[in-house]
Amino acid sequence: MEIVNHTENVKTKHGRRSIRLKEYDYSREGAYFVTICLQDKECLLGEAIESKTVLNDAGEMVEKWWSVLPEKYSTISLDEYIIMPNHMHGIIIINGPSVSVGADQCVCPTDYPTRKNREMIKSKHIGLPLRGLPQHMQWFKTMTTNEYIRNVKNVNWKPFNKRFWQRNYYEHIVRNEDSLDRIREYIINNPMKWQYDRENPEHIKDKDYDKKWDYIENVIYNNVNP
Repeated sequence: MEIVNHTENVKTKHGRRSIRLKEYDYSREGAYFVTICLQDKECLLGEAIESKTVLNDAGEMVEKWWSVLPEKYSTISLDEYIIMPNHMHGIIIINGPSVSVGADQCVCPTDYPTRKNREMIKSKHIGLPLRGLPQHMQWFKTMTTNEYIRNVKNVNWKPFNKRFWQRNYYEHIVRNEDSLDRIREYIINNPMKWQYDRENPEHIKDKDYDKKWDYIENVIYNNVNP
């Protein structure tokens, strides 16, 4: 996937391109849609069968570490997510502590969590260091990578090439409820599109679906109005 408009598109000192939004504070309250891909598009997490993802032991391991993210970082909540054979999508809600957020920046959904819960979380964590999306993602990637390596050694899981996850991940700041609903629908329907998914190494090329894919990516990743 290529993110064109909303991220800083400059090379780092290591020659990689940064895909973070320039000068944006990722510890801010709000909803964030993230996509994390396995290195080399290796399908190590299961299969997509009859429009459903059937996770193997590695996929269940990844799901386990995703589900405990709020236990590690009590200022976040998880919304919709899906684990695919070689990538995953998820929505993370950062509840606080945080600086105030303008309405044009991002949205903390009105139904999850409630304002009362957000205020309680803020007061509980006053004085604690801020933890933002990059820290959350780094912890998740580290824990899943370490456990996968242990199982390669102990129970002969398939080895990966150099790294388990790709170095970067894709993120989108959810700006309103309509966008949140579109992203939820996109996540839920992901397994049904697997045969055409560009992340699938054996995907079927389809012009009509490619056009739809480009449209979805523009709406979700580049904040283009539908």
